[in-house]
Amino acid sequence: MVTENVSPGSEVHIEIRDLTMAYGSFVIQRDLNFNVNRGDIFVIMGGSGCGKSTLLKHMLGLISPTSGDILYNNESFVNASPDLRGKMRQCWGITYQSGGLFSAMTLAENIALPLQLYTRFSSAEIADIVAYKLALVGLAGYQEYYPSEVSGGMRKRAALARAIALDPEILFFDEPSAGLDPISSRLLDDLIVEMQESLGATVVMVTHELPSIFDIANNSVYLDTNTRTMIGYGNPAELRDNSDQAVVRQFLARGIAAPAEEQHP
Repeated sequence: MVTENVSPGSEVHIEIRDLTMAYGSFVIQRDLNFNVNRGDIFVIMGGSGCGKSTLLKHMLGLISPTSGDILYNNESFVNASPDLRGKMRQCWGITYQSGGLFSAMTLAENIALPLQLYTRFSSAEIADIVAYKLALVGLAGYQEYYPSEVSGGMRKRAALARAIALDPEILFFDEPSAGLDPISSRLLDDLIVEMQESLGATVVMVTHELPSIFDIANNSVYLDTNTRTMIGYGNPAELRDNSDQAVVRQFLARGIAAPAEEQHP
């Protein structure tokens, strides 16, 4: 049984209610019920093919659910008008596995785009904001570089700079560390925490990387491939140590060396 994960004094920011995701008659996940509290770093996790990225796409409104609802600040996103959906999305920042930068635009132009679309700042003011956001992610002076001219880790950081351009309430990440070496991955994790703290944002992240899950996440949901529903919900370390579902414990204990067998003379 999955219970509510609401700490005393916490404020629910995102609610998933009775959500079922399906392609036609093929059910991906059913009966999902969980909360993301304001200020959480929340991980969506599970084995390959369980529907992690599909759930993220539902939360972003890229796919409509078969049934159920998704609420932001107690307002239904599923049933909202197009105008209200647009306003809600302006409070979000999103990064994708590959970074999702426009290859024909410089890093500065990529980051400036949401500011040009959704604010009335002057060109000079936008240039100042872009320089500031790039400096925050360690890319000061890289305004005129194109995505193809920088490393994979730098593209991920530039994508984060674009995601925080409008100082969002919620940051969404789809496999942020995919393709990065361990050091770059750790640096990106540290940067995500810094951005979350400086913005006071809520973070929702799809990942299967255990270092990221245990180093930065305080809340999570586990989607099971076999039962096609959630079978774990809460702090990842607590799920690893105390979940009543063996598959959840095994998933989160990957890479932990078993105690050496006692040696007999």
